[in-house]
Amino acid sequence: MTTQIDTDNISVSIRNLDLNFGAVKVLKNLDLDIEKGEFLVLLGSSGCGKSTLLNCIAGLLEVSGGQIHIGGKNVTWAEPSERGIGMVFQSYALYPQMTVRGNLSFGLKNAKMPKAEIEKRVARAAEILQMEALLDRKPGALSGGQRQRVAIGRALVRDVDVFLFDEPLSNLDAKLRTDLRVELKQLHQRLENTMIYVTHDQIEAMTLADRIAIMKGGLIMQLDTPHGIYDKPINKYVADFIGSPAMNFFEGNVDSGVFKAGDLTIDLKGYEFTPAGKTGGPAWFGIRPEHVYIDQDMPVMIDVKAEIVEPMGADTLVWSHVAGEPFRIRLDGQAKVKTGDMLRVGFDPARASMFDKVTEERL
Repeated sequence: MTTQIDTDNISVSIRNLDLNFGAVKVLKNLDLDIEKGEFLVLLGSSGCGKSTLLNCIAGLLEVSGGQIHIGGKNVTWAEPSERGIGMVFQSYALYPQMTVRGNLSFGLKNAKMPKAEIEKRVARAAEILQMEALLDRKPGALSGGQRQRVAIGRALVRDVDVFLFDEPLSNLDAKLRTDLRVELKQLHQRLENTMIYVTHDQIEAMTLADRIAIMKGGLIMQLDTPHGIYDKPINKYVADFIGSPAMNFFEGNVDSGVFKAGDLTIDLKGYEFTPAGKTGGPAWFGIRPEHVYIDQDMPVMIDVKAEIVEPMGADTLVWSHVAGEPFRIRLDGQAKVKTGDMLRVGFDPARASMFDKVTEERL
């Protein structure tokens, strides 16, 4: 059966995708539409299926079922070279004996492209990535960030509509990751190509993406904007995965609009339940550490002891316990808090997230 794709708006469309390695189901009946010009990030922990999905889109893995369309064309069984994609891997995979110019032009020469067109494309990629001065150097004379720029440039010269990135920054140090992250965002804004980016780093995902697909066990848990995922995680897994430090959780019961966990009682006035949410029964109550404040009048006020204080420059993290559960507070870096202090802290349940105890779905 042929699937009709909205080629005006959709760049990559995946339908009912399955991938099995023997008896192991790696991707499970997965559906995903990626819009033209969108920067989509596949985010998840190791083994969730994100790189496997990217490799299926690239044609590096043979799918077990379903269809993949790129630019309105069914490419499910097409060779990687026929899919109209450019791919950047975690490893730079540069030819050490060739100059930067040689690495950029190698694939185009193999494709028998005219010399003038090759020179034009190499010059354009070098200008976009600000590496004109590096064209005659070999990879051994480049820094890690410069090598990754060359790897990106090798994808750029193909002049394709879809770029695939498989954890391209993970081999770089923290400063270089930050610098190249900004450059990638600027590159996307300039080119307006579709970009699909795999990472396990939530900071990369939140800062780069138009939308994020959070994966677990070969399934997409939630597909939404960074703000949508942060503010209204669809289940407890997503809520726990996004945010550093992680969301605070209390296990208790909801009854008549009130949540109770041990001696802790929280009036849920202002909390926005989902249409399918219920108002009674076992539940998890979650509040992010950055939504807890000291010395401010809030709907919920509690006393905590600062057990550990971690100054982090811009922020100060305070670790404590409430209702027998670990409780983390993220404060301004100038907050005058020391270990052993008793703090009066508060939060607004309207900014909380609640999940069913059994299904762990958002309430």
